[in-house]
Amino acid sequence: MTRSAERTLDWTDRVLELEVGPVAHGGHCVARHEGRVLFVRHALPGERVRAVVTEDQGGSFCLADAISVLEASPDRVPAPCPWARAGGCGGCDFQHVAPPAQRALKTTVLREQLTRLGGLSGGLAETVEVEELPGGPLGWRQRLRLAVDDEGRAGLRAHHSHEVVPISDCLLAPAGLLDDLLERRWRPGDEIEVAVDAHGERHLGSGVPPGERSTSVQHAAGRDWQLSPGAFWQVHPELADTLVEVVREWAAAPAGGTAWDLYGGVGLFAAVLAGQVGPEGAVTVVESARQAVADGERALRDLPQVAFRSGRVERVITELPDPAVVVADPPRKGLGKAMVEELCARGPERIVYVACDPAALGRDVKLFADRGYALTALRSFDAFPMTHHLESVALLEPVSAERP
Repeated sequence: MTRSAERTLDWTDRVLELEVGPVAHGGHCVARHEGRVLFVRHALPGERVRAVVTEDQGGSFCLADAISVLEASPDRVPAPCPWARAGGCGGCDFQHVAPPAQRALKTTVLREQLTRLGGLSGGLAETVEVEELPGGPLGWRQRLRLAVDDEGRAGLRAHHSHEVVPISDCLLAPAGLLDDLLERRWRPGDEIEVAVDAHGERHLGSGVPPGERSTSVQHAAGRDWQLSPGAFWQVHPELADTLVEVVREWAAAPAGGTAWDLYGGVGLFAAVLAGQVGPEGAVTVVESARQAVADGERALRDLPQVAFRSGRVERVITELPDPAVVVADPPRKGLGKAMVEELCARGPERIVYVACDPAALGRDVKLFADRGYALTALRSFDAFPMTHHLESVALLEPVSAERP
């Protein structure tokens, strides 16, 4: 296809019959038609479907939604939610997939990103599995954000769109959590933050009158955490303590040593590191959200070896003494070249990297490898059932210190 043809081609709204190929990162599967690649939602590898093209920028690929299935995969199941469909809510990618097959698809994506972007072959790139968390595929989401349409109705956004899809429930949330919120009328354009705490009580954040906002209490790492409205906390009720246990095992911060908890939020992992370094050690939490820092300082006030620093991580760490151990939980985009270079230059014995995007993880693993740090352990968790998202924890160590 010539460049001029690519620029003028537009298949938007065209309905195509497609043979669906492998899963791709982002909740799509790959299909090909007339020399172009289509990323198809609501499909499964090996299926034959009719799909409507939803987005076409005129290049070598476009996006599509399967609207009917001509030959179904044995892994296909009826979607429990009526809004999990073409043109519906954009939150769930895999409601049409049996839960074990969802984890298999995510495992395939994770391995592919580690191989293609991370430059790995064999070993962890071939053996890592996305692990199930307790609680099942529905009712797990303890924090979500509702959007409000032009008529004041709360709902969820369509895929790759600002359009608000009115709903009467969300099956990923605990039963009854949203009932009265979906019946109310809100200010158009607002977003309503909703969270459930460790006691099953609901708390509201932005988008509601100040009198309706409240502090929530979560429990992890053996202690209670009082969180201000809108504060970050893991959305799956089992994930925080699952990550804590992996960090506890892999960080192994030395007694009396120095450790960093980067992008640390309220200091969940700092609580673990503090127990390892003891009263003679030092743990620094670096977090840009001032309210999270305030919440964390309140929660960990009994641990004088923990200090919080508010600011951009890349700036703050230049002022800190070299660490023995680093725990980093960066945003979805990952650490990136400059941060990886800075961490490697400081020479920690171990870096425990919590990643919510397998592509970012793959890119950063390659950057670490180029600077002498190897991936020596990896676990991944299906912390977001029915979606394409997953959570991983990676251990990186200097090549000279690789485990046998």
